[in-house]
Amino acid sequence: MTRPKPEDDEYWNSSKFSAFTFDDEDDEFTKMKESKRAVNSMLVDDDDDDDDVEKVSWSGEPIGSISWSVKETASSIRSSGEQSFPKIDITPSLPKQGSGYSLSSLFKGKQQVICCSAFTDTSVRAYAPELRKPKSECKDYMSDWSPEETVRRMRKGKVFSLERFRSLQEKLLLLDEAVSENDGNVITAVLIYLKKSLSKEILFRELMLREIALRHYVHYLKEMGEQKLLVELMKALGRTDDMALMQYKEHLNIKDEGQRRDFLKNCLSLPFSQDDAIHVQDHYTLLERQIIIEANDKRGDAEIFKKFPRKASILNMPIITTLYYSCFYHYGESDGTFSSPANIRKTFRISEKQYILTALGARAKLKSWFDVDSLFNTKNWLGYTKKRSPIGFHRVVDILQKNNAPVQVLQEYMNLIDDPELKLSLAQKYKCHDIVIDTYRDLKDRQQLIVYRGKVERGSKEDKKIEELLCNMQIRWKN
Repeated sequence: MTRPKPEDDEYWNSSKFSAFTFDDEDDEFTKMKESKRAVNSMLVDDDDDDDDVEKVSWSGEPIGSISWSVKETASSIRSSGEQSFPKIDITPSLPKQGSGYSLSSLFKGKQQVICCSAFTDTSVRAYAPELRKPKSECKDYMSDWSPEETVRRMRKGKVFSLERFRSLQEKLLLLDEAVSENDGNVITAVLIYLKKSLSKEILFRELMLREIALRHYVHYLKEMGEQKLLVELMKALGRTDDMALMQYKEHLNIKDEGQRRDFLKNCLSLPFSQDDAIHVQDHYTLLERQIIIEANDKRGDAEIFKKFPRKASILNMPIITTLYYSCFYHYGESDGTFSSPANIRKTFRISEKQYILTALGARAKLKSWFDVDSLFNTKNWLGYTKKRSPIGFHRVVDILQKNNAPVQVLQEYMNLIDDPELKLSLAQKYKCHDIVIDTYRDLKDRQQLIVYRGKVERGSKEDKKIEELLCNMQIRWKN
């Protein structure tokens, strides 16, 4: 077979017809030319589209140009492993991220393609058309949802927008839908939006008709500490008692005692219930007295303050603590003084039991046993003195023992316990031997007395007393 002449090669290469060949390279070259013509035709059609934006490839050349098409085809040939076609350098000078168009996308309507995020010297970029996202996913970027759809998206944690609900009717439908789903977080989120977008009067009026939403709104205001708005809401709802109590609680935020006293004085005119009004009145009176007592006692001129220095201020202390302080530092003062225990007891209606317990603890702490006795001494109509305790003498014994009272004082009050078993138990617990011995004697229990003799010191006064009782023939023992 004779070799073709160069003129023949030039003819066949320049003609729109090609001769049959088994060579793959010629076939690829033909495809490249057809793609080139297709690109040219597409570019002519695109001139009529004013909305298209010119796009460039990684090398900076306009997408759809002849040189870009040649590089696209050369890239596909190189990826197939063929080396006969002349090499064309398509590697960009800098790695970039972006999107381009392939030949296949041009024939299918210029769909966007997804590219690799980085280049290497030995890799070749591959292009593929991106599939259109389903319509269900596109809804995530829409803002014309209905109240039902918006609440559903809020519950599922998806993107949502409440700004599109502008009319009062739409906002109320959104709130009703949130309430119907019984989701507290969704209800609170909707209420926050309504709080920002509606006036207080309209919001309060609508919440009156929606009990569940109202409870969530009240809880939200309490958590956020919006006390003023909460008071206005209670007043609008006609709940004057709750409104007064909420306004009264604001005294907790006042640090200065003088300002707190003045605030409590203004609270006396609020519409409290009868019991709450008494409580607020007592609170104001107590703080007023504490301020007076504190001003006098902080100088520490009295001897008792030097012997027993104060550990803390009396301001803002509870009434029982104030009574204990008064019994400790001001016991015995006349009833006309604000710091007198008797005056405090009368002013604040403290019960006898509570007063006895508080005063007993304070005077026993000071080891003032005479004052302790005076708490329980009473006279009958004949003028005889007798000890009486509204709290039970067994509790008196416990308090005295905790304050390290002498054994003689403990035994004196222990003998006043009526129950023998309780008396015996306390006497053994606190080692009041005389009480134990006398109790066994009264019970005529010889065996228990012998057993208890082993618990006392040999040769002691208690041991001799037990010996005398055991040798006494006039006692009729049970055993």
